[in-house]
Amino acid sequence: MIKPSRRALLSLSLLLTPIQLGGALSAAHADGPATVDEEYLEALELRNIGPYRGGRVTAVAGVRGDRQTFYMGSTGGGVWKTTDAGLGWANVSDEQFEAGSIGALAVAPSDANVIYAGTGSACPRGNVSPGVGVYRSTDAGASWTHAGLADSGQIGRIRVHPQDPDLVYVAALGHIFGPNEERGVFRSRDGGDSWEKVLYVSDRAGAVDLAMDPANPRILFAAIWQAERKPWTFEGGGEDGGLWRSKDGGDSWEELTEGLPSGLKGRIGVTVSGAAPDRVWALVEAEDGGLYRSDDGGDSFRLINPDRTFRQRAWYYTHVYADPSDRETVYVLNTGLYRSHDGGKEFEHIRVPHGDQHDLWIHPDDPRVLINGNDGGANVSLNGGESWTGQANQPTAEMYRVTVDDRFPYHVYGCQQDNSCVAVPSRTDSAGIERHHWYVIGGCESGHVAVDPRDPDITYSGCYGGQIDRYDHATGQERQIMAYPQLAVGQ
Repeated sequence: MIKPSRRALLSLSLLLTPIQLGGALSAAHADGPATVDEEYLEALELRNIGPYRGGRVTAVAGVRGDRQTFYMGSTGGGVWKTTDAGLGWANVSDEQFEAGSIGALAVAPSDANVIYAGTGSACPRGNVSPGVGVYRSTDAGASWTHAGLADSGQIGRIRVHPQDPDLVYVAALGHIFGPNEERGVFRSRDGGDSWEKVLYVSDRAGAVDLAMDPANPRILFAAIWQAERKPWTFEGGGEDGGLWRSKDGGDSWEELTEGLPSGLKGRIGVTVSGAAPDRVWALVEAEDGGLYRSDDGGDSFRLINPDRTFRQRAWYYTHVYADPSDRETVYVLNTGLYRSHDGGKEFEHIRVPHGDQHDLWIHPDDPRVLINGNDGGANVSLNGGESWTGQANQPTAEMYRVTVDDRFPYHVYGCQQDNSCVAVPSRTDSAGIERHHWYVIGGCESGHVAVDPRDPDITYSGCYGGQIDRYDHATGQERQIMAYPQLAVGQ
């Protein structure tokens, strides 16, 4: 059963029109705006009207010893849980979290009741939402408590010691719109009651990825990224970026440089093979970057694959994951999901339900069991990626803008992140609002929607670069009416 997210600001919520507010409206003066008495607004309640079409997910996790239970963290809809391998999802964070954006999830390998959630996605698009630190659950997501690091901004990764659920490490990127001190790698020995900052490079660079050696959890690898968003641009990379290693559980660190690119480095993804702990992969954004591999535990690296396919829009991706049981198998996530069976030299493309891949969890005892997070939600596979569960059961859609028409019942219009624009009725004659009640009207994520005041079946919806689509719902016809000159947008 799907439980709608009451805090899902990313899904369309019921809006009241001036007609429905009736006597609550009063004119401030003859030519001024209408006002609404606050007592009427306080009585309003939000209800989720959809669409049930998944939104961006940048954090996923599974449970060791359980092939049915998984968690996903959306970039605005909080934390969700499935106990039937992705056939249905229920929100477990509503009314408990002060932020809806989730950047990292981790289930303690030694105690499946202990879960850590890091808020603030570290895949920082221009619409990124800041986090408020870490939350911890000790009852498999039924309840949560805030566990500190409130000023850490965006959290990229959480790692839990395989035998001690209270020993946890957090990779905090920090504030994405400016410098701050609460960034780097943090360690807690008491389940988040207190934290130590064990790796700090500067107030401009934070930790975006963190890998733990499955055979020796005292060995850690941390990717430090200097990144800052501004209203007009994004600065990713700098002199403070690099790859670091600890051999004593985080007490001390050394920067790894042998064989890695020199000069400025951008985002880095890092992973350790569970089948061969001395094998480490690093996906590096740099002028001479690519997928690097070490076979001596990080002492030295060599470039194994320079393919730029895996480095496009590096600030949004740069994710690499090692298979837990095959030393030659490694996954790279970018616009697509890619897998190599020869140590990273060549990759195959794995089809998934949606593009833009951000996270992958591989079952440590059965690598055929996967959960993938992407811009369309989360998908579970029980057969090594040959097939995946769908995303039409996740009401986590990020809606950029909202428009209503004058019909009764009125329709609500909005454009979804990494998807089309939709028209959703505010209510129906049946028990709920099902898939056949709402429809696509063209356009795409960043667009506005305008409804023809003479005919609500006709809508105009925008997209990148000034693109405008005209859609007639009565005929099902859609055509682009973008004004000259035509524009093109690069990725």
